[in-house]
Amino acid sequence: MNDTAQAGELDGERPTRPATAVVVGGGLAGTTAALALADAGVRVTLLEGRPRLGGLAFSFRRGALTVDNGQHVYLRCCTAYRWFLDRVDGAELAPLQDRLALPVLDAQAPPGRRLGRIGRSALPVPLHLARSLAAYPHLSLAERAKVGRAALALKRLDLADPALDARDFGGWLAEHGQSRRAVEALWDLVGVATLNAVAGDTSLGLAAMVFKTGLLSDPGAADIGWARVPLGELHDTLARKALDSAGVRTELRTRVTSISPQANGRWSLEVPGETIHADAVVLAVPQREAYDLLPEGAIDAPERLLGIGTAPILNIHVVYDRKVLARPFFAALGSPVQWVFDRTEASGLAHGQYLALSQSAAQDEIDAPVAVLRERYLPELERLLPTTRGAEVLDFFVTRERTATFAPAPGVGRLRPGARTKATGLYLAGSWTATGWPATMESAVRSGVSAADAALSALGRPRDHLLELFEEAA
Repeated sequence: MNDTAQAGELDGERPTRPATAVVVGGGLAGTTAALALADAGVRVTLLEGRPRLGGLAFSFRRGALTVDNGQHVYLRCCTAYRWFLDRVDGAELAPLQDRLALPVLDAQAPPGRRLGRIGRSALPVPLHLARSLAAYPHLSLAERAKVGRAALALKRLDLADPALDARDFGGWLAEHGQSRRAVEALWDLVGVATLNAVAGDTSLGLAAMVFKTGLLSDPGAADIGWARVPLGELHDTLARKALDSAGVRTELRTRVTSISPQANGRWSLEVPGETIHADAVVLAVPQREAYDLLPEGAIDAPERLLGIGTAPILNIHVVYDRKVLARPFFAALGSPVQWVFDRTEASGLAHGQYLALSQSAAQDEIDAPVAVLRERYLPELERLLPTTRGAEVLDFFVTRERTATFAPAPGVGRLRPGARTKATGLYLAGSWTATGWPATMESAVRSGVSAADAALSALGRPRDHLLELFEEAA
């Protein structure tokens, strides 16, 4: 790293020099911010401490397999992430369902009633879910009626009301007549996967945002999309290609040790062996790392960042010698198994079938030994999928993200900072910032858009390419 001029000119350059920015962090938030800034003519340097881009949505090699560290999906309502896919020419590699179709298997149900489906029609909201709910076998008729009434009450909530953040979703559901079974078979089925917490541990504000936006805003809002290729191809390979084409200087294995304001209004960043100067800095790293790097006075009560808790996600990977699952994915009830995905084609497996189990809110199991998890989950897969009983397990391994997301606990909303700081030219990005969304790929991209928009406004650079997207993502 010795081309310091691309990161930002040294003091004394001509006043006509182009605006410069440094983005710290190469996850989805940082990559988005870098692309948005570069598209407006800013000279951008992206610094990432890891040997790859993509943050916590990445891939690695295990023998002949290409493995995602965890299963990630998005919904049609995720407009910012869809923009990101388009921007890196990856939309065709992560297509959406034509129409929401979620199979739900209940391991404890009698034969003939084990499979239920959550789907939608083309009717307007909320009628688009009515037929699916009426036929959902995992709830009684009375429970289905009460779910409908609770959904209408949820739709009436004002997401701008700060009081929602202080309440827990589980308590609100109980007040609205939701049984323990209804919470398990519907509300937590969706909520745990999107929020990484059970209803009782979740802010009503964040839960209401998820269900109002995903299920109660537009008939197609909850249609599910997922990558048919390894995540690394989207978030690293294609993202790097897009950054290169935009003229972004990307430096991997490069950790920033300090960020300091300069007397001339610019910024100085220290990395091993180099000092980089820039007009603007976007700090797109996890909240604890941001706390360590923020200069004094940049935000009020910076200790609030340390109050934003984290939540783990456990992923269990099983390779069988034959095909045992005909569907691309399903969700489970009556079992510790939550969601199961077929990753055979994406991983490059030539023979057999590779299933990935995504286990959110995994506080109780995140540190369990592989042998213990194998003993627990293989029999559960046999209960859910009888076709596995005669199949040979060729491989069983586990990936763990102990700080996969921020914890969406009641009160977290008041702790999440916005993109702008009190220090001119310094901006924050990351799914943990105040996007209004839980810690998802969508939230990360929205945060990058917000940080870039704020920086471009301060730099007096064109924002036309972001206006429509920003209106949707704000």
